[in-house]
Amino acid sequence: MRKVTVAATQMSCSSNIEENIAKADKLVRQAAAQGAQIILLQELFETPYFCQKEKADYYVYATELEENKAVNHFRAVAKELGVVLPISFYEKKNYARYNSLAVIDADGEVLGKYRKSHIPDGPGYEEKFYFNPGDTGFKVWKTRYAKIGVGVCWDQWYPEAARSMALMGAELLFYPTAIGSEPQDGSIDSKDHWQMCMRGHAASNLMPVVASNRIGLESDEDSSITFYGSSFIAGPQGNKIAEAGRDSEEILVAEFDLDQLETQRLEWGIFRDRRPDLYGIIASYDGEIKIK
Repeated sequence: MRKVTVAATQMSCSSNIEENIAKADKLVRQAAAQGAQIILLQELFETPYFCQKEKADYYVYATELEENKAVNHFRAVAKELGVVLPISFYEKKNYARYNSLAVIDADGEVLGKYRKSHIPDGPGYEEKFYFNPGDTGFKVWKTRYAKIGVGVCWDQWYPEAARSMALMGAELLFYPTAIGSEPQDGSIDSKDHWQMCMRGHAASNLMPVVASNRIGLESDEDSSITFYGSSFIAGPQGNKIAEAGRDSEEILVAEFDLDQLETQRLEWGIFRDRRPDLYGIIASYDGEIKIK
């Protein structure tokens, strides 16, 4: 048996980067004290969710990977506690900007980074102003405790991303996110739809999914978003094993037997019976296969 304990966290964020890192540090330590070995923090937790408005002033939040405060802080924490930490950050690389994630192994070393592939653009979520489309492709890392795949926020709505990571050998999927109300229409509540999409990834790949969202009201001029938390851990049938509330700082913990999960995936036959020779259409925009 290869057992692993994972954790999802959620918290509110202020405009003070040091305070946000300290709050995240507290949650990581509490999760580790509960036995968690892979601990997920939410998307872009160093700052408020600055993408509500298109403001060039916010470009200063971006840093190179080697200089990022959160990444460097949690490299030391990961080594101290012996935990794996996927850390979301705003990446600067020359004149490009990315919504990126660094995977820190339990020895404090950065195994690599993933750049968010799918970039949303809508009222309150103006990410195309801040981020280039990710160019890393989907990534899977062999950490001390498990082989993990990580998507970032909008990536979680795409079954292609989850299946790609599963095909690359991922054993667990992690999604840091920032999602809440819609500034243009307060009657829209996407919480159930959001969870259902990722629970579908878990069920269709027979693979646990861990999602961490932020909480709290964040405003920028005439735009406001109430982030609805509801972070959760789904089991391999898409079943919710643990779920946080909408407005409370929380830690969720669950244990999985990776060998048992692998056996289930093999026995169910979903990867054996795939027909990639028929899936060319999925690589098109309009449903037609183009002749190259």
